[in-house]
Amino acid sequence: MSSNAQQERRFPDDFLFGTATASYQIEGAWNVDGKGENIWDRMTHTKPHVIKDMSNGDIAANSYYNYKRDVEMMRELGLDAYRFSISWSRILPNPLAPYEVNQAGVDFYNNYINEMLKYNITPMATIYHWDLPQKLQDLGGLLNPLFPEWFEDYARVVFENFGDRVKLWITFNEPIVICYQGYGGNVKAPLLNLTDVGTYYCAKNLLLAHAKGYHAYNNDFKPAQNGECGITIGVTWYGPLTDSEEDHYAAELKRQVEWGIYAEPIFSEQGGFPKEFAEVVAQKSIEQGYKKSRLPELTEEERKFIQGSFDFFGVNHYTASLVSANEHKTVNAVPSMLDDVDVGVYTPDDWLSSATDWLKMAPNSMYNVLTHLKEKYNNPALYITENGWSQVPEAGLIDDDRIVYYRAALNSVLDSLEAGVNLKGYMAWSLMDNYEWMKGYTEPFGLYEVDFKSEAKTRTPRKSAFVYKQIVKTRVIDPNYEPTEMVMWIDEGH
Repeated sequence: MSSNAQQERRFPDDFLFGTATASYQIEGAWNVDGKGENIWDRMTHTKPHVIKDMSNGDIAANSYYNYKRDVEMMRELGLDAYRFSISWSRILPNPLAPYEVNQAGVDFYNNYINEMLKYNITPMATIYHWDLPQKLQDLGGLLNPLFPEWFEDYARVVFENFGDRVKLWITFNEPIVICYQGYGGNVKAPLLNLTDVGTYYCAKNLLLAHAKGYHAYNNDFKPAQNGECGITIGVTWYGPLTDSEEDHYAAELKRQVEWGIYAEPIFSEQGGFPKEFAEVVAQKSIEQGYKKSRLPELTEEERKFIQGSFDFFGVNHYTASLVSANEHKTVNAVPSMLDDVDVGVYTPDDWLSSATDWLKMAPNSMYNVLTHLKEKYNNPALYITENGWSQVPEAGLIDDDRIVYYRAALNSVLDSLEAGVNLKGYMAWSLMDNYEWMKGYTEPFGLYEVDFKSEAKTRTPRKSAFVYKQIVKTRVIDPNYEPTEMVMWIDEGH
């Protein structure tokens, strides 16, 4: 397609452009004003060696005190919306006593939300983005069958306090990271590494918790507040390495285990866990000497309760891989989720690499994901709730690879809109550099650079910020646009 033709393609005027962040990654103030301890506080303080630079989120970008500057950055970018998350332990220091609400925590989010609304920026709030109160983890966290009740209690507090102004709610961010990386593996807090059943038991309780939160909102808050509630699922595209039937099946199995296990029960017409994957786990479990499948069953009542519990599907999308039935396999723990699917995954060397080992720029991956979800789940309302690119901190303000990535992703979004995908908005990850979980501060994703060494945690726009601002303003991707404001901004002594 010629660049002129690309320039003629426009995003709809009501399409929401925004950016995204998460509480533990930006807020700091880890033990201030009554906030309780969460699992990331505990892990980074007691096992600092698991973090690449042995850092923590105690201060991070210090948004607890810098929130007005954050909103000023949103205004500089001309954003329509901003996705942030709420810290459970800041709102409920004792999560088992949901009526003991920490007013200082509520005040912080009220101030943040009100500052956004003052400038017509639509708040999109994630209720849970990985920072579980430590007290709940001590009781088993998401493996405790009481977890859905705990989550509903917390969600009701949040709806009650902020739902008069927040109209876009996300229950959970990226279930696979919570369940597989935290419970089934040891690459995110709480590092349980229960490879046999951790992922699967967590998945069932998370789905029930999501549905409880959704129905609480739908029944008791939506009639007065008129908002929407969905869930955000990380959807990496997995395509077949070759056109063989085996590789197509392997790719489908990989899609089911990575995100279908969470999406299928909510968004499919039949509900329940993905059929092929459930059969594979059941078969392997019996072969391994278990009396029944390691993937717990959903009762008919639970299946119906979870099915259809959405107003929209939030998609975090970054990259893709190719899947083989027989090649590129690695050794996995037995039993484990990865051993259950037993497929090989390959990423071509010629895809542009970021600073993050799993993140490469894959051709048309955004389009593949969005059109796949459209066909599979009867064209639900979708939001891209994260999409972005990392670089090394030393790369500075001229982030041309990030600009290449964003332009490619957003052209793929336009292709998807033209294909009839019901896509409502796009949140770039991230507004600013932040605490990148196990990678600490070594792989920043921000449109704004944060000077973590400075007392003020000074924020400075990168070149990509000016390019994104131009796209938001004009609703057009101009491949030749060079931000002259940045030159002027630097000339002015910034």
